[in-house]
Order: sequence, then structure tokens, then C-alpha cells
Amino acid sequence: MDTSEAPDLTSEQKRWAFAGSTLFLTAVGFLGYAVAKGAMVVFAVGWVALQVFGFVGALYFGKGDFAHPLFKSQVFVHVIALILLVALFFRGPA
Repeated sequence: MDTSEAPDLTSEQKRWAFAGSTLFLTAVGFLGYAVAKGAMVVFAVGWVALQVFGFVGALYFGKGDFAHPLFKSQVFVHVIALILLVALFFRGPA
């Protein structure tokens, strides 16, 4: 694959790509934590799988544009999932 003619990403595309990759790495980190603790493993595996299919699908339909509304909506969906996960940690028993 020759990437010498690939266009540079705009600053907006870089921000959304960073947000998506940060959420994905957070989900993978939580998957490791869930497997180590033996709790919420199904949620952790499902969250990573949803991110893979969601981000790949959004990039496919958005023709590789990280600033496409479909990709942005995927980022926001997973931000909400992260907020719910954090809420579970604060509300759950210690």
C-alpha cells in the first residue's frame, strides 16, 4: 500500500481519531481488568466488539473521514458507555 499520496488529516479529524482511539484503549484496558477480576467480563468483551464493528462501519460509510457525523456519533455512544461504567463503579459495593 502506497501512502505517499494520502492526504494529511485536518486538526478536526485528528481530534476525533484521538477521541476514538482513547475510548478503544480504555475499553481494552477495562477488558484486561475485567478478566483479571473475573467480573463484568461479558460487558467488557461486548464493549470492545461494539467498538470494533461500530468504528469500522462508521469509517466505511464515512469513506474514511474521522470527522464524519457517523464516526462522531460512535464516539459519543461510547462516551456514554464509559460514563455508565464509571457510575457503576461509584455506586457499586466496595
